[in-house]
Amino acid sequence: MKKLILLAAILFCFLAANAQNGQDVTMGDVMRSEGKIYVVVVTMVIVFAGLAIYLFSMDRRLKKIEKENNETKHLL
Repeated sequence: MKKLILLAAILFCFLAANAQNGQDVTMGDVMRSEGKIYVVVVTMVIVFAGLAIYLFSMDRRLKKIEKENNETKHLL
């Protein structure tokens, strides 16, 4: 089993190295020249900010519920 895992890891390394073939990526240059890259960046920032706000609000709600739960346990 160890040999199979080792073989799979080695093959994965070779495939990953082969995927980096050194060709220039023109998509970024084209999007940058047309100004569309800023739309992508702004969209990503909005999505990550929304996720962060959602997670922080969920954390506050859970802390409030845990606090209420602990208070009711002490009363019993």
